[in-house]
Amino acid sequence: MDLDKPPVRQAPQQQPEGCLVVAIRLPVRIVALVLVLPVRMAWDALVVACRFLNDALLRPLGRALLWLGRVLVVLPLVGLWRYVVVPVGTALARLGKVLVVAPLLWCHRHLLIPVGHALSWLYAHVLRPAAISLGAALAWLARYLVVVPARRLYDWFLAPVGRAAAWCVLGVGRLLVLLVTGIGHVLYWVARVLVVLPALALWRWILAPVGRVLALVGREVLDALRHAWRIAGHISRAVGRFLGTLLRWIFVEPVSWVYRTVLTPVGHVVRDVVLRPAAVAARAVGCTVRQSLAAARASVRQARADMRRLLLGDPRPRPPVARREPSGRGTRTLDNSTTALTKD
Repeated sequence: MDLDKPPVRQAPQQQPEGCLVVAIRLPVRIVALVLVLPVRMAWDALVVACRFLNDALLRPLGRALLWLGRVLVVLPLVGLWRYVVVPVGTALARLGKVLVVAPLLWCHRHLLIPVGHALSWLYAHVLRPAAISLGAALAWLARYLVVVPARRLYDWFLAPVGRAAAWCVLGVGRLLVLLVTGIGHVLYWVARVLVVLPALALWRWILAPVGRVLALVGREVLDALRHAWRIAGHISRAVGRFLGTLLRWIFVEPVSWVYRTVLTPVGHVVRDVVLRPAAVAARAVGCTVRQSLAAARASVRQARADMRRLLLGDPRPRPPVARREPSGRGTRTLDNSTTALTKD
């Protein structure tokens, strides 16, 4: 079972850092912190302002613009498409079918198909046999007037001349290859001695050490910037908390204390001493006024009825209306029924 266990990975051992790295790191980190701290604080302040602006202005404004766009653009376009474009398109499609498609179908069925059949019969029985005969005659003439003379010219003249020319070109090519190879070797050694070896020495003894130093400096500068940005974030957060606490001590807590100790008791006193008695009195006055108005309306209604009775007399009694419901004595029950199922 021990053989199945994965091997334990050892942490890579860090190489001891030289004095040059330590001498570069501390000043670079101090300078980076001094330069990065204002930028980080300005960045955090900008982030807080942007979040407040987004929550307080941009998001409600976006919702309002979205609703306005839906009301002013989307709904009119939907109505235009549904009640104008679709009916007009349907009418145009039906009109096109009646005025264009139907005549074209009739023309294709009664004109083009018979003409096509006639042309097909003409091609199959007249043009095709004539074309076959003409093609055979032209093929025979081309064979004996072009192909046979060209074949003899190739066999007796062009082939020997081409072989001789190819042998000459092959010899010249081999000679050129030998010359180019020799010149290439000479140029290779000249370039190696005059360019490659000096460039290699320059890279190995000058550029590589300088590049290592610059890479070390750049790496330390980048690490210092990251470290300074992180430290500046902690400092900016501490400053923000301090300012928030100071604002709470200076403004929020005094206002809260004034609200709790002054405005709330005053409000309770005003509510208990002024507002509630005023509300009770207002409700009593309202109830009295409503009762007075109801009594006045009843008096006016009675006076109007008495005046109508004096001028026009008592109203005639309404004649009884014949209802479809049966009367009380003639209703059907289980004891008194005239259906066929309950007759004796």
